[in-house]
Amino acid sequence: MPAHHLSRRESLRGLVREAGLDALLVTDLRNIRYLTGFTGSNAALLVHASAEERTLFCTDGRYTTQAAAEVPDLEPVVDRDSAVALVKRAGDRSASYRRTGFESQHVDVEQYHRLAGLTGGTELVRAPGLVERLRLVKDESEVESLRMACAAADRALADLLEHGGIRPGRTEREVARELEDRMLDYGSAGPAFDTIVAAGAHSAIPHHRPTDAVLARGDFVKLDFGATVDGYHSDMTRTVVLSGPADWQRELYELVFRAQAAGVARALPGAGLTEVDRASRQVIEQAGHGGEFPHGLGHGVGLEIHEAPRLAKTGEGTLSVGMTVTVEPGVYLAGRGGVRIEDTLVVRDTAPELLTLSSKELMVV
Repeated sequence: MPAHHLSRRESLRGLVREAGLDALLVTDLRNIRYLTGFTGSNAALLVHASAEERTLFCTDGRYTTQAAAEVPDLEPVVDRDSAVALVKRAGDRSASYRRTGFESQHVDVEQYHRLAGLTGGTELVRAPGLVERLRLVKDESEVESLRMACAAADRALADLLEHGGIRPGRTEREVARELEDRMLDYGSAGPAFDTIVAAGAHSAIPHHRPTDAVLARGDFVKLDFGATVDGYHSDMTRTVVLSGPADWQRELYELVFRAQAAGVARALPGAGLTEVDRASRQVIEQAGHGGEFPHGLGHGVGLEIHEAPRLAKTGEGTLSVGMTVTVEPGVYLAGRGGVRIEDTLVVRDTAPELLTLSSKELMVV
């Protein structure tokens, strides 16, 4: 989709000019994918502030065929040391690249000193976060990739439940492995992150890693998982209970259910990130469990599983139409069990669009 990538580079040029730069050296591979479509493991991109024809893309000889297919609108410079090659080019043409920004959040000290020694008449200037600012708001092609990733996760969970994949006697690892395999069956390129399956007391650990612990009757089983499609990540958490739930489990689930609904309802354009977090958090605090909700409410999701914005007490800024975020409150009772309910959604004008569609009613399996 070269038109999307060209439009993104044009938007970036505006930010580069606002920063008082002549160009931006992009070295983060996710940002390069966002701006060009390239999916290889070695590349750099030099985006000129005013002229697309001066924008340079570099990769090495392993990827010339791939680059021709994925980046047909940019003639590649072929060099194994991609960032170095582009900095040298900028230095040789310093009149056009006098002030060249670089992604300082992605460049270590060693690499910076190496690049700075090659610039000739070009000044390298710290310019963190410019591409990430664009990535905050997703275009419809990105939303469609996220929608497909969420659908793969929804279908995998439905299959797992339908075929008895969550049952007493199975281990957390077995359930996690089957869930990931089923996501592959429905179009996922791989898990979006390490799948969490946490049973019994383990469900009170927010980021528990699956073990050989055996699922038992009466357990909460928390499943936090996601698929990847076109490089975009889904993220969903559902908590089920094996056999008949105890009263405390129903009450805890209902509390988190209400808190999650409150957060989703507040995820509107113009809402402060702290406001959205507060909408969920106050439901839990009023029930006396504020101390057992130890993490932020949610995060942006896209080419990274955790990206801006952050829905949290310390979040800065407001939501805008087209942002994709998770809403995932949880309450964790140490030694007993915990509940988290999470959706991925898109901020829309009048109401959020949920991309994860699996039922959030308490499922008894």
